[in-house]
Amino acid sequence: MAKLSEKYEAVIVFSLKKDEEQVKALTAKFTELIKTNATLDSVEEWGKKKLAYEINYEGEGYYVLYKFESKPDFPAELERIINITDGILRSAVVLAK
Repeated sequence: MAKLSEKYEAVIVFSLKKDEEQVKALTAKFTELIKTNATLDSVEEWGKKKLAYEINYEGEGYYVLYKFESKPDFPAELERIINITDGILRSAVVLAK
């Protein structure tokens, strides 16, 4: 039997080439997107961190962790939106244990 919902975690690393307000706007955008399509458990802003290696000539990024519960089809849609959004260096959406 298929599960109706699962717990997921998404880590998004935002580019710091944008100013602080644009990073906050992107954080709020993804918070609202997840709230609309899933049950948002928590948002942890880890803040500015040094990257292990440069990505697009950037040595730092702004990290945010989203924990949510949703139907199994939403994480793929979330990844699609992340991939077409400017200002994101890296992301990972995984099934939480």
